[in-house]
Amino acid sequence: MVHTEEKIRLQKVIARAGISSRRKAEELIQSGQVTVNGEVITTLGTRVDPAHDHIKISGKHLPAPAPDMFLILNKPAGVVSTLQDPEGRPTIKHMLPKPSLRLFPVGRLDFDSEGLLLLTNNGEVAQACLHPSHHVLKTYLIKIKGVLEDTEILQLKKGLPLEDGQTAPAKVRKAGKAEANSWVEITIHEGRKHQVKRMLEYLGHPVIRLKRIQFGPLNLGNLPLGASRFLTDKEANALRQILVPAEKHPRSRGTRTTKPARWAESKRGSTTRRKPKT
Repeated sequence: MVHTEEKIRLQKVIARAGISSRRKAEELIQSGQVTVNGEVITTLGTRVDPAHDHIKISGKHLPAPAPDMFLILNKPAGVVSTLQDPEGRPTIKHMLPKPSLRLFPVGRLDFDSEGLLLLTNNGEVAQACLHPSHHVLKTYLIKIKGVLEDTEILQLKKGLPLEDGQTAPAKVRKAGKAEANSWVEITIHEGRKHQVKRMLEYLGHPVIRLKRIQFGPLNLGNLPLGASRFLTDKEANALRQILVPAEKHPRSRGTRTTKPARWAESKRGSTTRRKPKT
């Protein structure tokens, strides 16, 4: 007999199998597409024993949990950060290796933006990376029109009153100047649509170019534009640490990847500090 504490939430089991993110798994459950031992389950939070219960999605047996796979891509501008696009625009699909496991992007980069895009088959980690409660930092190198004044940098650091609410404090530093335009590095933990662009437009500095150089513990480094690579074990473990409650994290040993998800609150910035090209 399986005790209650040994059972796992159904949406978590689906996400672990690499079928979808946990949020998508919840949608599958609520829409009546999931059965457990022949019974349709629509209640979120239902606990199951994946070793003994027979779980089906749309009539098909849930596959055994696949091994984790994590990959980062240096997405170019002019490419949609999804695997398919109904408008027929170029997507990231042709830039990825062809593994036997299904990967899906964690969040998105705008069509005209570039930089670090994380892909995984671990829906649980993906959901944690995007959930605002985890404060996963994203750092962007941005070319803007004009030059940020000190008063404007202070406004960014305090938060701006955008139409969808006050933004959380951002980390900001000047990163270079190119005649009438300039470069700035901004770090945020929120994930609102077009947020960084809207923040800078609010201050009167339209974005000319935007590149994400860091996502949580992952740095873009010198990965060529349009290229991808699988994460090292150290990087993958750093991502998994996001799922661990803060009080259960091991003490930091002085490296970025051994810090808990609270590295998001660290005063240290991105390790990418090269002056951008104009």
